[in-house]
Amino acid sequence: MDATTEGPGPLALVGSGEYLEVMAGIEGALIAGRPPRYVQIATAAVPDGPAVVARWERLGVAQAERLGVTPVTVSVATREDAHDPQFVDLVDGAGLIYLSGGNPNYLAETLRDTPLWSAIERNWRAGAALAGCSAGAMVMAAWVPTIRHPREGGTPGLGVLAHLRIIPHFDAFLQRMPDVATRFLVGKDDAVTVVGVDEETALVGGPEEWRVEGRGSAWILHGRERREFPAGTTMHTPTKGITP
Repeated sequence: MDATTEGPGPLALVGSGEYLEVMAGIEGALIAGRPPRYVQIATAAVPDGPAVVARWERLGVAQAERLGVTPVTVSVATREDAHDPQFVDLVDGAGLIYLSGGNPNYLAETLRDTPLWSAIERNWRAGAALAGCSAGAMVMAAWVPTIRHPREGGTPGLGVLAHLRIIPHFDAFLQRMPDVATRFLVGKDDAVTVVGVDEETALVGGPEEWRVEGRGSAWILHGRERREFPAGTTMHTPTKGITP
């Protein structure tokens, strides 16, 4: 999407690799032509401890410096933080807002219906790019399954892409989980398209038309069927009457 176009900026659903040099080209293209403020939110890593959050924040700063833009670290750990104006105000004027990986259920519960999420959505709708990697990609949907224990259910997502359900790390995921669990995550809701995104791969664009970028592929899943979209191709995910 042209950065001068009025309306929402591009979305990016990333399978893995946020803030790493291998993904710098994708992140650089997202912020190109937009304000050079790279807002980074590592809230999904909070359940893994402060050292893990600090590591992601360091990687984010390094990536922003690599791209020649200003890193803006929004260190939100709780829902209380997500209501704090000192964090909320940091989002304004962003060129790219990036939700990094970790625990998707924690991320959704922390951000949903908060002033911080409202600021993120407002800036995206005003033209900022919005990216999510792994957990950050999963929460864009209306429902976030609990990946490690799928039969335990999940939590409502942030609803930017109500017509999708996202499975990141898809190539590695298939090696770790039995096919029956994959089918369970796909579900039977014909109004929702389930997409898998390989590691170091991104779907960019949205909400209905996406470019596949990176080293791997993206996939549309329906029951046992899997349709592959290699890097460089276009994927279409119709909203099927669901308004994102």
